[in-house]
Amino acid sequence: MPIISVPQEFNQDDLYVDLRSIFGHPLFLKCEGFNFAGSVKLKAAAEMVEAAERDGVLRPGSVLVESSSGNLGVALSIISASKGYGFRCVTDSRCNLATRQLMEALGAEVQVITEPDPESGYLGARLNYVRNLCASDERFVWLNQYTNDNAWKAHYRTTGPAIADRFPELDVLFVGAGTTGTLMGCARYFKEHSPSVRIVAIDPVGSVSFGTPSSRRMLPGLGMNVRPPLLDEGYVDEVLHVEEADAIRTCHRLARRGFLFGGSTGTVVSGATGWLARHGARDLTTVAIAPDLGERYLDTIYQSNWVRDLYGEGVLDADALSTGSRAA
Repeated sequence: MPIISVPQEFNQDDLYVDLRSIFGHPLFLKCEGFNFAGSVKLKAAAEMVEAAERDGVLRPGSVLVESSSGNLGVALSIISASKGYGFRCVTDSRCNLATRQLMEALGAEVQVITEPDPESGYLGARLNYVRNLCASDERFVWLNQYTNDNAWKAHYRTTGPAIADRFPELDVLFVGAGTTGTLMGCARYFKEHSPSVRIVAIDPVGSVSFGTPSSRRMLPGLGMNVRPPLLDEGYVDEVLHVEEADAIRTCHRLARRGFLFGGSTGTVVSGATGWLARHGARDLTTVAIAPDLGERYLDTIYQSNWVRDLYGEGVLDADALSTGSRAA
């Protein structure tokens, strides 16, 4: 058992769930939520902060500011608290209440944007707020997870090698696409060290990251309203788009077997199991990355009235929960 002095020093990097007994397909789920931030975003946050300190951008008295739908905000709240920085998270009304309360408990200030930008949506409005804030006060330091190469380098250095070490015969890796730091770090690693591994990106329907039309998205985490600056599609072999209702059904199927995961994980698993069903891939070694856990979604994904109000009466019916993903 490790002994640590700051929260970002702990991350359980070698925990996988074998999902074959639940979904009937050979899929190992790499669980990235077992750290003090509760998500994969702790890796990127730690790497970006450490780089900013090395470069002299972050100094005593600095106040970090970042746009986040939730998980990176929690990670930066934890790191800021441990290092003595102030932190302001700029989010929007889709951020779960539990996530906002967690950031505030850690000493962060949370700014909720309630009006989307007419062209670039809530993300554009959040970024405009951050830019104006930094221009008004030099104490504020914006790491900018959307363009910061350290976000993907964290996964090139840690996540990719960890998967390769545990599964040297890996055939397919499924990775969710948000800001694409996790996707690009893992994809770059495997394309350089094991190019036969097929990299499949999972994106929610309504995200514009890969050129598909924008539409309503209610689950925070994966997906973007603008093309991610970090994304290089040359490293991606295939893209799957998953309906939010399918992601929610997948979360509930996992929960009924004792595994409570968040919406991003539900999206990735839904896309991966759908791909495996279509390909009849029973002899492949496949891994999917689970970015988050489910406790922060108790008042949304796991609240039946919320789900039915947004997605219809039949989403959580027993027959719907017993069927597979319809990811395309």
